[in-house]
Amino acid sequence: MQRQGRRLGWLSLGLGVAQLTAPHTVRWISGVDDSARSRAVVSVVGVRELVHAAGLLTGRRKGVWAWTRVVGDAMDLTALGMAIAHRGGRRRRLVGVTGAVAGIAAVDLLTAVHATRAEHTSSAPAARSARKGESVELTATTTIRKPAPDVFAFWRDLENLPTFMAHLEQVRRTGDRTSHWSASAPFGKDVEWDAEIAEETPGERIAWRSTGKTAVPNAGTVWFTPAPDGESTEVNVALAYEIPGGAVGKAVAKYFGEEPHQQLDDDLRRLKQVLETGEVVRSDGAPWGKRARKEFPQRPAQPLSDAELEKGADA
Repeated sequence: MQRQGRRLGWLSLGLGVAQLTAPHTVRWISGVDDSARSRAVVSVVGVRELVHAAGLLTGRRKGVWAWTRVVGDAMDLTALGMAIAHRGGRRRRLVGVTGAVAGIAAVDLLTAVHATRAEHTSSAPAARSARKGESVELTATTTIRKPAPDVFAFWRDLENLPTFMAHLEQVRRTGDRTSHWSASAPFGKDVEWDAEIAEETPGERIAWRSTGKTAVPNAGTVWFTPAPDGESTEVNVALAYEIPGGAVGKAVAKYFGEEPHQQLDDDLRRLKQVLETGEVVRSDGAPWGKRARKEFPQRPAQPLSDAELEKGADA
């Protein structure tokens, strides 16, 4: 439909230029008289065709501009019908031109209908996405001093992911390429979903996506590339998901220290620590790792009270 719209645009351009640069020839071919009214109509129609051409060749809404041509065709057919009603020596040419315009009108109408349907279909997923939440795309990279096969194997065992991804509570394998995920969300909410590995290149790449109905549709890809030093692995991650609540949910999460881009960077930092040292390196201020997130919201560094220490130890 985009190509057909452009063809109609070039047709409008040609008609408009002809009617403005050679109006006498156009009137003679069309069979209309040489009255002042006819001369004015040909000039107006020429300008109208140039407007159609600009819209069809440069505008994005091809369907809308195709409908303007349909309206113009209806006007032209009405004017030609009135001219035919006045019998004259040019009536035969008027009938021939009217038939040609009717044929063009049919093409314009079909193009307008199909282009409108296509535009509506293409805009529907975006509209649904806007209603459901704000889409977020994240990327992050780290270098781990381990060979690529080892890093790949650790990630491919999906049940390892919660050891370094802060918001994941559990990943349970349900099949060779399927799994069930549960994660914590802002304000103590929990979300769960099923996922599948959509694509896999052993030792190099894993792509996964959520399946079925979920509050947080998501997908991700991770690449494992040998680093130039010959011993390390460059890990590149790309994630895409929808934040519940749209822009408001994102702003609130960020306010409480749950900024998505920072989360992913921190996750990869913990992955590096797990693979290189065997554990996540934790500070004295948060000795229970990601569990501390539930107990101690982000704040300036300060010693923990005895009550906080006791509560954290039992978590």
